[in-house]
Amino acid sequence: MDFCYSVLGVKIDALDIPAVIDKIKSWINARGAIARYICVTNVNSVVEAQKDPYLKQITNESDLSVCDGMPLLWLARLVGIDLKERVYGYALMSEVFRVSEKEKFKHYFYGSTDLVLIGMLKVLKDKYPKLEISGFYSPPFRQLSPAERDSIANDINNSGADIVWVGLGYPKQEIWMYEFREFIKSPVLIGVGAAFDFFAGNKPQAPLWMQNSGLEWLFRLLSEPRRLWRRYLINNTLFIFFLLKDALFLKSPFRVGHFSRQKEV
Repeated sequence: MDFCYSVLGVKIDALDIPAVIDKIKSWINARGAIARYICVTNVNSVVEAQKDPYLKQITNESDLSVCDGMPLLWLARLVGIDLKERVYGYALMSEVFRVSEKEKFKHYFYGSTDLVLIGMLKVLKDKYPKLEISGFYSPPFRQLSPAERDSIANDINNSGADIVWVGLGYPKQEIWMYEFREFIKSPVLIGVGAAFDFFAGNKPQAPLWMQNSGLEWLFRLLSEPRRLWRRYLINNTLFIFFLLKDALFLKSPFRVGHFSRQKEV
């Protein structure tokens, strides 16, 4: 079991990027019967989990739920966890790609649009010339039919991918990983949100000083106000409200301990 802390009932593994990569390498080498999946958890996903028990279940049953978002990092430090960095999806991908050039891990990319995928793959081939890309697929923006689900699973399995990167955005990517994991032979599934767009250069990233000071949300809100205003203005406010509400009713909104999962890691 991993050492975790819980924020509003959502479990987060207290791991930095090197420790996450060690887990990924061990899963690829072990190749279990069911794919492992990693949730990159932030304030938005914690708040949405308060509204939908199914989303909380998906995160809490994940093989890893890593800390993406400075408020969750600050809460870890507040309860005495020496967590040195958040696990930012783009940074995790970059480091995994670097390791993969040496380890020969194969990668499959699922999500976004064909235009974004093609742009991202071009960047990756230039930046990581030895990276093995076994396939990619842009799914339709609707519910998949049973035949489409089977076709996608077969395509991923036939590709021989070690890692499937899922860029559907929250919560679609988490639901997809949870519901597909039994049909995918690849050892690892990782949901990374907007990271595909960042690699493709389709969307700008916040400057490092804004990321490190917890202001990335403001940068993204200003970049895409019509799409993201609800996520950041409403859910950030709800996050503070939920924390205060639990504190006022003498509950602990976050705690530390060894929490069991559906599958041991």
